[in-house]
Amino acid sequence: MSVLVVGISHNSAPVSLLEAASVDTEGLQKLLTDVAGCEHVSEAAVIATCNRLEIYTEVERFHGSVEELSRRIIEGAGQTLETMLPHLYVHYDDGAVSHLFKVAAGLDSMAVGEGQILGQARAALQLGQEMGTVGPALNSLFQQALRVGKRSRAETDIDRAAPSLVTASLGRAARAVGDVRGKRVAVVGAGAMAGLATATVSRMEAADVVVVNRTTANAERLANEYAARSASLEELADEIAAADIVITCAGASGLLVPADMVGDRSSHPIALIDLALPHDIDPAAGSLPGVTLIDLAALADELHASPAGKEVLAVRDIVTQEVAAFLSARRQSAVTPTVVALRSMATGVVDTEMERLDNKLPDLDEATRAEVLRTVRRVADKLLHEPTVRVKELANESGVVSYAAALAELFALDPEAVSAVTRADVPGDHS
Repeated sequence: MSVLVVGISHNSAPVSLLEAASVDTEGLQKLLTDVAGCEHVSEAAVIATCNRLEIYTEVERFHGSVEELSRRIIEGAGQTLETMLPHLYVHYDDGAVSHLFKVAAGLDSMAVGEGQILGQARAALQLGQEMGTVGPALNSLFQQALRVGKRSRAETDIDRAAPSLVTASLGRAARAVGDVRGKRVAVVGAGAMAGLATATVSRMEAADVVVVNRTTANAERLANEYAARSASLEELADEIAAADIVITCAGASGLLVPADMVGDRSSHPIALIDLALPHDIDPAAGSLPGVTLIDLAALADELHASPAGKEVLAVRDIVTQEVAAFLSARRQSAVTPTVVALRSMATGVVDTEMERLDNKLPDLDEATRAEVLRTVRRVADKLLHEPTVRVKELANESGVVSYAAALAELFALDPEAVSAVTRADVPGDHS
């Protein structure tokens, strides 16, 4: 059994497809039920936010399961295979563990380090538990992911990363058009990063702030929080023409701001700040007269050297450590049933031989019998100690060899005995 993730997010798809794929509470419960009912799926959980829809499963087979999960997302979005499939991503086994830990730590968020995703991951686990679709595997994975998210925020200031990104970009923009105070600013998008940008320029006393978004209701919601204006995407060209600073955070597939929408700004210089991946603004706009283009690539070196950049690197280190520890524990846990079955077999052999001794020497005194029993047990323990220790060590090494299977084959262990130990959820052996 292995963990499989199929999803779509702001990193892989345009806003229009994310909106199509989004699910309400009823839709989320139906999706979870449908996924759990798939042939090769034994456990399921779904993280559903405005920026991502990810299905986490414990599966028996990879290929058939990928097709099933992809189909659920595509059909739920009401899209064609050709339209949707290029924007889906798949993570399997070790990659799935790494992805969830990054998500929980805030490294995969549009606004890096934002804390909302931790609550959304917790909600996904709780719903799966309530509906009975989460079992031991996903429960262990999500619980550890939540601990990783908490540790990242407790040991670092990762929540400073996104604000520092906005502040650094505005600092660069000031060199071209002056301080934000008194300027006209257009913010494109309505997600976490757009909210951060709107809050920042409002706090810096911009004269006019407008939030432009594909979904007008979302633009209005964000604008109302900061006494700003809202506008539709159809009005973007007019808002850019009037703006001194434009900050884009939509991350749409395809450019929202082509170069010809900006034009010659010799008489009214403008700073374009593109904080989206993929780009919202045509890079060619940066070569137009009176236009200064600032994107993530331009900010990379500055941010890496900043305190916020160091926090991101620190969180990445934490995630790397936690992924390695989790995978090591999981591999050792997978070996445990075989080790327990081997020790049970050895105990059975000792019992059989002691019974034979009792039949051959019925007059053996209790003290002598007890000493013989201790000696035979010590011999069995010493013979098994090295193989059981080594099989746990070897389980952590990469490669396709199943050392547990090799051990079971060498000692002719009954497969049903190993399976019975697994079902009983026996705690880890301490040899």
